[in-house]
Amino acid sequence: MNTRFLGIPDLTEVPSVAVMVDVMRAYTVAAWAFARGAERIVLAESPQEALALKARHPGWLALKDGAPAPGFDAVNSPGLLRSVDLGGRTVVQKTTAGTVGALAVKEASLVLCAGFVVAEATARVLRARGGEGGTFVVTGEDGRADEDLACAQYIARRATEADTDPGEFLHRAAGSRAATELADGVRQGVHPDDIALCLELDRFPFAMVAASEDSLTVLRPYHPTPSPAGGAAIRP
Repeated sequence: MNTRFLGIPDLTEVPSVAVMVDVMRAYTVAAWAFARGAERIVLAESPQEALALKARHPGWLALKDGAPAPGFDAVNSPGLLRSVDLGGRTVVQKTTAGTVGALAVKEASLVLCAGFVVAEATARVLRARGGEGGTFVVTGEDGRADEDLACAQYIARRATEADTDPGEFLHRAAGSRAATELADGVRQGVHPDDIALCLELDRFPFAMVAASEDSLTVLRPYHPTPSPAGGAAIRP
């Protein structure tokens, strides 16, 4: 499989297959939102757009990075979100890097959003596409976030080698700048369990696919299932 690892600033063209990786914490939070019952996640370009969408759609919830803010219902923390009942709800998410990256490649034929918690399901979707390559976008720190690069490299390896040892990759993520800042309280809107939750390998059985719906970029969970050819098909 022909793979590339780029930061958001390095995206000079829209790839055919894009895998957006944000371990700490956008796509770990997104996975938890689906696990807590969310029907879909709308990715917003700005906090203002997130609040405007919420205002136009009673019942939608808005989520952002950082400390709690007026109008927002939740923050970008898996530890805080895991106790929230989101059954059947639409969540509007705006983060510093993860949502920005997905919106930058929204015209790609396939956009996967990933972290360690959905690594195997994401790799299965890539395996199903055979030899077609993919562009892994390391969303954090303009492409330098080691937790995102480690996760991207792990998923890429696992897409071709199902028995890949995750130890080295998880160790790198645990020692990353993002993990240190979360542990030291540098970042706001944090739960003490956030780092551990972000490093839970294959916590959820679904991949997450972003696609255009009614002019919005919408993330939904997808469950790779065995295909007759022995690969994997995608079903919602």
